[in-house]
Amino acid sequence: MGYLNNQVVTVDAILTNKGRELLAKNDGSFRITQFALSDDEIDYTLYNPTHPSGSAFYGEAIQNMPLLEAFPIETQIMKYKLATLPRGTAKLPVLNLGYSAITLVQGASLALTPQTLNYLGNNQTYETSGYSCTVSDVRLFNTFTGVGINTPAATAANAAITSTSTLGTNVSATVIGSQINLRATTVDTLFGANTQLSATLTFVGLDSGARLTIPVTINQN
Repeated sequence: MGYLNNQVVTVDAILTNKGRELLAKNDGSFRITQFALSDDEIDYTLYNPTHPSGSAFYGEAIQNMPLLEAFPIETQIMKYKLATLPRGTAKLPVLNLGYSAITLVQGASLALTPQTLNYLGNNQTYETSGYSCTVSDVRLFNTFTGVGINTPAATAANAAITSTSTLGTNVSATVIGSQINLRATTVDTLFGANTQLSATLTFVGLDSGARLTIPVTINQN
Protein backbone atom coordinates (compact mmCIF):
# COMPACT_ATOMS: atom_id res chain seq x y z
CA MET A 1 0.00 0.00 0.00
CA GLY A 2 1.27 3.50 -0.74
CA TYR A 3 0.15 7.08 -1.22
CA LEU A 4 0.35 8.08 -4.88
CA ASN A 5 1.36 11.61 -3.88
CA ASN A 6 1.54 13.76 -0.77
CA GLN A 7 -0.95 16.42 -1.86
CA VAL A 8 -4.18 14.37 -1.75
CA VAL A 9 -5.11 11.29 0.25
CA THR A 10 -5.07 8.76 -2.59
CA VAL A 11 -4.17 5.24 -1.53
CA ASP A 12 -2.78 2.56 -3.84
CA ALA A 13 -3.30 -0.90 -2.32
CA ILE A 14 -2.11 -4.08 -4.03
CA LEU A 15 -1.70 -7.72 -3.07
CA THR A 16 1.71 -9.16 -2.27
CA ASN A 17 2.93 -12.13 -4.27
CA LYS A 18 1.80 -14.40 -1.43
CA GLY A 19 -1.62 -12.75 -1.42
CA ARG A 20 -1.98 -13.27 -5.15
CA GLU A 21 -1.03 -16.92 -4.73
CA LEU A 22 -3.70 -17.46 -2.05
CA LEU A 23 -6.34 -15.54 -4.04
CA ALA A 24 -5.64 -17.66 -7.12
CA LYS A 25 -6.39 -20.85 -5.16
CA ASN A 26 -10.01 -19.69 -4.80
CA ASP A 27 -10.47 -22.01 -1.82
CA GLY A 28 -11.18 -19.46 0.91
CA SER A 29 -7.56 -19.39 2.14
CA PHE A 30 -7.22 -15.72 1.15
CA ARG A 31 -8.34 -13.76 4.22
CA ILE A 32 -6.87 -10.44 5.32
CA THR A 33 -6.54 -10.61 9.11
CA GLN A 34 -3.65 -8.25 9.85
CA PHE A 35 -1.88 -5.22 8.43
CA ALA A 36 1.33 -3.31 9.10
CA LEU A 37 2.57 0.24 8.55
CA SER A 38 6.08 1.35 7.60
CA ASP A 39 8.03 4.52 6.92
CA ASP A 40 10.61 3.34 4.39
CA GLU A 41 10.61 6.67 2.52
CA ILE A 42 11.35 8.87 5.52
CA ASP A 43 14.84 10.22 6.17
CA TYR A 44 14.60 11.55 9.73
CA THR A 45 18.01 13.22 9.48
CA LEU A 46 16.24 15.91 7.41
CA TYR A 47 14.31 17.09 10.48
CA ASN A 48 15.69 20.57 11.10
CA PRO A 49 15.03 22.14 14.53
CA THR A 50 17.14 25.17 13.48
CA HIS A 51 14.91 26.11 10.53
CA PRO A 52 14.85 29.94 10.33
CA SER A 53 11.08 30.01 9.76
CA GLY A 54 10.25 28.39 13.09
CA SER A 55 8.91 25.14 14.50
CA ALA A 56 6.13 24.76 11.91
CA PHE A 57 8.85 24.19 9.30
CA TYR A 58 11.15 21.80 11.21
CA GLY A 59 9.78 18.83 9.24
CA GLU A 60 9.22 20.60 5.94
CA ALA A 61 11.88 18.63 4.05
CA ILE A 62 10.42 15.34 5.30
CA GLN A 63 6.86 16.28 4.37
CA ASN A 64 7.95 17.14 0.82
CA MET A 65 9.73 13.85 0.18
CA PRO A 66 8.29 11.65 -2.61
CA LEU A 67 6.47 8.54 -1.42
CA LEU A 68 6.84 5.05 -2.85
CA GLU A 69 4.16 3.55 -5.02
CA ALA A 70 3.09 0.12 -3.77
CA PHE A 71 4.85 -2.93 -5.25
CA PRO A 72 4.69 -6.60 -4.17
CA ILE A 73 8.32 -7.56 -3.52
CA GLU A 74 8.36 -8.10 0.24
CA THR A 75 12.15 -8.02 0.51
CA GLN A 76 12.29 -4.51 -0.97
CA ILE A 77 9.31 -2.76 0.62
CA MET A 78 8.15 -2.22 4.20
CA LYS A 79 11.63 -2.81 5.54
CA TYR A 80 11.09 -0.41 8.42
CA LYS A 81 7.74 -1.25 9.97
CA LEU A 82 6.22 0.89 12.66
CA ALA A 83 6.13 -0.82 16.05
CA THR A 84 4.50 0.07 19.35
CA LEU A 85 7.04 0.25 22.18
CA PRO A 86 6.37 0.85 25.89
CA ARG A 87 5.92 4.47 26.96
CA GLY A 88 9.20 5.91 28.18
CA THR A 89 11.39 3.76 25.91
CA ALA A 90 14.70 5.61 25.66
CA LYS A 91 16.54 3.30 23.24
CA LEU A 92 15.36 1.55 20.10
CA PRO A 93 15.62 -2.26 20.18
CA VAL A 94 18.44 -3.76 18.12
CA LEU A 95 19.17 -7.35 17.16
CA ASN A 96 22.23 -9.23 18.32
CA LEU A 97 23.15 -12.26 16.25
CA GLY A 98 26.73 -12.79 17.35
CA TYR A 99 27.92 -12.46 13.74
CA SER A 100 28.58 -9.49 11.49
CA ALA A 101 29.04 -11.86 8.53
CA ILE A 102 28.76 -15.62 7.96
CA THR A 103 31.07 -17.83 5.91
CA LEU A 104 30.38 -21.54 5.43
CA VAL A 105 31.91 -24.28 3.32
CA GLN A 106 29.74 -26.62 1.28
CA GLY A 107 27.63 -28.88 3.48
CA ALA A 108 28.48 -27.05 6.73
CA SER A 109 25.67 -26.38 9.21
CA LEU A 110 25.02 -23.46 11.54
CA ALA A 111 22.30 -22.64 14.09
CA LEU A 112 21.57 -18.96 14.67
CA THR A 113 19.78 -17.71 17.78
CA PRO A 114 18.92 -13.99 17.53
CA GLN A 115 18.43 -11.90 20.64
CA THR A 116 17.02 -8.41 21.09
CA LEU A 117 18.81 -5.69 23.02
CA ASN A 118 17.11 -2.71 24.73
CA TYR A 119 13.64 -4.27 24.62
CA LEU A 120 10.95 -4.22 27.32
CA GLY A 121 13.42 -2.94 29.87
CA ASN A 122 15.82 -5.84 29.33
CA ASN A 123 19.43 -5.55 28.22
CA GLN A 124 19.00 -8.77 26.23
CA THR A 125 15.93 -10.89 25.61
CA TYR A 126 14.17 -13.26 23.20
CA GLU A 127 10.96 -12.15 21.52
CA THR A 128 7.76 -14.08 22.14
CA SER A 129 6.72 -14.12 18.48
CA GLY A 130 10.24 -15.03 17.38
CA TYR A 131 12.22 -13.74 14.43
CA SER A 132 11.78 -13.89 10.69
CA CYS A 133 14.82 -14.63 8.57
CA THR A 134 14.87 -13.92 4.84
CA VAL A 135 17.63 -15.22 2.59
CA SER A 136 18.05 -13.39 -0.71
CA ASP A 137 18.93 -16.61 -2.58
CA VAL A 138 17.59 -19.81 -1.02
CA ARG A 139 19.61 -21.95 -3.45
CA LEU A 140 22.63 -21.41 -1.21
CA PHE A 141 21.18 -23.73 1.45
CA ASN A 142 20.19 -27.38 1.45
CA THR A 143 18.52 -26.67 4.81
CA PHE A 144 16.89 -23.39 5.77
CA THR A 145 14.42 -23.75 8.63
CA GLY A 146 13.05 -21.92 11.64
CA VAL A 147 12.26 -23.76 14.88
CA GLY A 148 10.93 -22.92 18.33
CA ILE A 149 7.85 -20.86 17.37
CA ASN A 150 4.44 -22.45 16.74
CA THR A 151 2.31 -19.48 15.66
CA PRO A 152 0.20 -19.81 12.47
CA ALA A 153 2.51 -17.35 10.69
CA ALA A 154 5.59 -19.39 11.61
CA THR A 155 3.95 -22.67 10.61
CA ALA A 156 2.89 -21.28 7.22
CA ALA A 157 6.31 -19.73 6.49
CA ASN A 158 8.24 -22.82 7.47
CA ALA A 159 5.91 -25.14 5.52
CA ALA A 160 6.28 -23.03 2.37
CA ILE A 161 10.06 -23.42 2.34
CA THR A 162 9.82 -27.20 1.88
CA SER A 163 8.43 -26.71 -1.62
CA THR A 164 11.21 -24.34 -2.72
CA SER A 165 13.81 -25.87 -5.02
CA THR A 166 17.49 -25.14 -4.49
CA LEU A 167 17.97 -25.37 -8.24
CA GLY A 168 16.97 -22.97 -11.00
CA THR A 169 16.13 -19.31 -10.51
CA ASN A 170 17.49 -17.15 -7.70
CA VAL A 171 14.63 -16.77 -5.25
CA SER A 172 14.31 -15.38 -1.74
CA ALA A 173 12.64 -17.27 1.09
CA THR A 174 11.56 -16.50 4.65
CA VAL A 175 11.28 -18.69 7.75
CA ILE A 176 10.21 -17.85 11.31
CA GLY A 177 11.55 -19.19 14.59
CA SER A 178 13.51 -18.54 17.74
CA GLN A 179 16.37 -20.43 16.11
CA ILE A 180 17.29 -20.46 12.42
CA ASN A 181 19.07 -23.57 11.09
CA LEU A 182 21.24 -23.40 8.00
CA ARG A 183 23.09 -26.02 5.99
CA ALA A 184 25.14 -24.84 3.02
CA THR A 185 24.40 -26.28 -0.41
CA THR A 186 26.21 -29.37 -1.64
CA VAL A 187 25.27 -28.70 -5.28
CA ASP A 188 28.53 -28.19 -7.20
CA THR A 189 26.88 -27.01 -10.42
CA LEU A 190 25.46 -23.99 -8.62
CA PHE A 191 28.96 -22.50 -8.40
CA GLY A 192 29.66 -22.63 -12.13
CA ALA A 193 33.11 -21.06 -12.66
CA ASN A 194 33.03 -19.43 -9.21
CA THR A 195 34.48 -20.67 -5.94
CA GLN A 196 32.12 -18.61 -3.77
CA LEU A 197 28.43 -17.83 -3.62
CA SER A 198 27.08 -14.77 -1.83
CA ALA A 199 23.71 -13.67 -0.46
CA THR A 200 22.26 -11.78 2.49
CA LEU A 201 20.31 -12.82 5.56
CA THR A 202 17.80 -10.33 6.95
CA PHE A 203 16.47 -10.85 10.49
CA VAL A 204 13.45 -9.03 11.90
CA GLY A 205 12.17 -9.19 15.47
CA LEU A 206 8.45 -9.84 15.08
CA ASP A 207 7.52 -8.06 18.31
CA SER A 208 10.03 -5.20 18.37
CA GLY A 209 10.46 -4.53 14.64
CA ALA A 210 14.25 -4.49 15.09
CA ARG A 211 16.06 -5.40 11.89
CA LEU A 212 19.52 -6.71 10.97
CA THR A 213 21.01 -7.65 7.59
CA ILE A 214 24.32 -9.53 7.28
CA PRO A 215 26.18 -11.04 4.30
CA VAL A 216 26.57 -14.80 3.95
CA THR A 217 29.21 -16.52 1.81
CA ILE A 218 29.40 -20.18 0.79
CA ASN A 219 32.86 -21.47 -0.21
CA GLN A 220 33.15 -24.39 -2.59
CA ASN A 221 35.05 -27.39 -1.22
